[in-house]
Amino acid sequence: MGYEENRPHKPFYGFVMIYRYLRQRWLNHQTARTLQGLNKEQLRDIGLTCDDLSRWK
Repeated sequence: MGYEENRPHKPFYGFVMIYRYLRQRWLNHQTARTLQGLNKEQLRDIGLTCDDLSRWK
C-alpha cells in the first residue's frame, strides 16, 4: 500500500473553509468600521480618501 492509501481523509475540511471565510469577512467588516471612524486628515495620513472607503464596502 502506498502513502496516499494510508492517509486519513479530511472530513472536517469543509467546516474549516467555512470558518476561514466567515473570519475573513468579520475582519474586513471590523477594518471598515475602524476606517469609517477616522476623519479626513487621518485618512490622508494613511493614503486614503472618503471615496476609497465608499468603494471598498
